[in-house]
Amino acid sequence: MSEGNVPVDPASMPQVEDRKKEIKDYIMLRLGDQIVDVELDKEHLDLAIKQALIKYRQKAANSTEESFIFLDLVKDTSEYILPKEILEVRAIYRRGIGSVTGTTASQFEPFASGYLNTYMLVAGRVGGLVNYELFAAYQKLAMTMFGGYIMFLFNRANKKLTIQRKIPESGEVAILHVYNHRPDQVLLADHQIFPWIQEYAYSFSKLILGQAYAKHGSIIGPQGPTNLNGSELKQEGQQEMQKLEEDLKTYVDGSTPLSFIIG
Repeated sequence: MSEGNVPVDPASMPQVEDRKKEIKDYIMLRLGDQIVDVELDKEHLDLAIKQALIKYRQKAANSTEESFIFLDLVKDTSEYILPKEILEVRAIYRRGIGSVTGTTASQFEPFASGYLNTYMLVAGRVGGLVNYELFAAYQKLAMTMFGGYIMFLFNRANKKLTIQRKIPESGEVAILHVYNHRPDQVLLADHQIFPWIQEYAYSFSKLILGQAYAKHGSIIGPQGPTNLNGSELKQEGQQEMQKLEEDLKTYVDGSTPLSFIIG
């Protein structure tokens, strides 16, 4: 589950291939397929969709999300390779302070603690919230002083995470606060993002077709040569792609200003 997003059941979302097929059918029909012969193969359409997703991730804030993931730390291992979808690691937290397990570990669950202090131990009396606030402040200070946070370095190019901590023999599970790309399935299922990707893939397909037509200029047929509109298709595709990229600056895809900040 990602922070700031409503949980979504993956089984209830359209499958990636189904959404891609919908885009391919849209492109071919808009280019006049079944009326004229459109010389685009499956590979061309796949490339157009891929480039639309790449461009969207490059330009749109809504292509990323803030989330938490778990990492199994291994004894005497300080370097880990994270998935390519991870863009930045904001912080690494241990699941407790003191020893990892046993009676000396400090495990604090805020909701259970709030219920205990506010509604049970001091029900109907003043001081429940104060006790909870003091204990929460104690927990934060103790984590700062006694290793609740793990120092690290993260290389965004090769996704290498280097931890500045000796891992005990029993290992440990850490919680990573990260920024990551939203999966293709999520982007294609979003009702605000999908139209943009569909239109960009269509415009990119026109560019591919225009470049192919422009190399020949005309084809010979039974009634003589037929001029191809390669230059027009290229120009239209480039203009449409440029406009779509400008549209992202006005947040037509549902992005919000400054929604992805590192630092």
